[in-house]
Amino acid sequence: MGNRSFHIYHQGDQHVDWVVLLALLLLGFVGLFVLLTTSVGLFWQQLFFLVIGAVIVFFVSKLDAIILWWFAPYAYALSLVLLVASYLAHPIRGASRWIIIGGNQLQPSEMVKPLLILAFARMITTYSPRSLRTFWIHALMFGVPFLLVFHQPDLGTALVYAGSWFAMMIAGGFPLILLVIGAIVIAAGFPFLWHALAPYQRGRILTFLNPAADPQGAGYNALQAMIAVGSGQLFGRGLGRGTQSHLRFLPEYHTDFIFATFVEELGFVGGVTLLVLYGTLLWQLLRPYVRGTIGNPFVFFYTVGLFGILLTQVVINTGMNMGIIPVTGITLPFVSYGGSSILSLCVAFGFLIALRRGGNNEGSIAIQ
Repeated sequence: MGNRSFHIYHQGDQHVDWVVLLALLLLGFVGLFVLLTTSVGLFWQQLFFLVIGAVIVFFVSKLDAIILWWFAPYAYALSLVLLVASYLAHPIRGASRWIIIGGNQLQPSEMVKPLLILAFARMITTYSPRSLRTFWIHALMFGVPFLLVFHQPDLGTALVYAGSWFAMMIAGGFPLILLVIGAIVIAAGFPFLWHALAPYQRGRILTFLNPAADPQGAGYNALQAMIAVGSGQLFGRGLGRGTQSHLRFLPEYHTDFIFATFVEELGFVGGVTLLVLYGTLLWQLLRPYVRGTIGNPFVFFYTVGLFGILLTQVVINTGMNMGIIPVTGITLPFVSYGGSSILSLCVAFGFLIALRRGGNNEGSIAIQ
């Protein structure tokens, strides 16, 4: 396990951040209200997922931190198995992103997010990414699931993986100068990377640069989302009165473009309120480390990984809804409809509660 040691501590009292749980609850209610005004059927399905998610958080949070440390390598192996399984299933809409279990459509790339950041957190704790020698170990470990998702193809989720992993690497001490050099190399190699993108992905980037070039085709989604956001103005049209979503001009109004649906009905004020809620959640995750010392590194790196996932998804989803980022398939955490996304995030927060309960205060158990 390398040459680093750290402690996982036992704590008698429950370590539950009630501000985080309240923020998650409010986000879930926001999603339910939007779905209730657009599709009652989806509302009940989403409510079912949220109830199951709450049960998952309760039971997963009871796990011992030592069990999660032990499970981390197996979590990585399980992630690869699930991602490969998506290629064995029948493609849906030309993409190998889903598997069918018990008649339910599940998305492995969503489900493995908490498993991957758990595995990355253990690897960074054990092998510091401060040197180039250990960096290549981390890069290989990250590159396999990244490429598996990228070639599904699912560029949006691959970018979420990248955002989370880079945040964890920087927190682990990876030199920023090397990150800058890497960004320059990627920018210089963009003409070659362009050909690695799927045709629809290239189309989305070109459409982002000029949405009006194909308003009935590739630019349709972006234009309808911007129309929905703009028509909301300051206070919105009112719940249930959004024309873009109710008349189905807005595509994927319940998943990728639910932010546009929300802003059309509740306006600029509603959109800002939702972003403030996300900001509160993100700040609350890192607040213990910003205001105090970093205790257990395993818990810290996992927290940063979860922070990276949430921040990347919120930025990409809201950005593409407002036309400032190319359109890609990214859900808005706890607000967008989708069982895989909700259950995955509930597992992630269950892990977080378990790790913080067992790893923040001094105790008696050490892992060398």
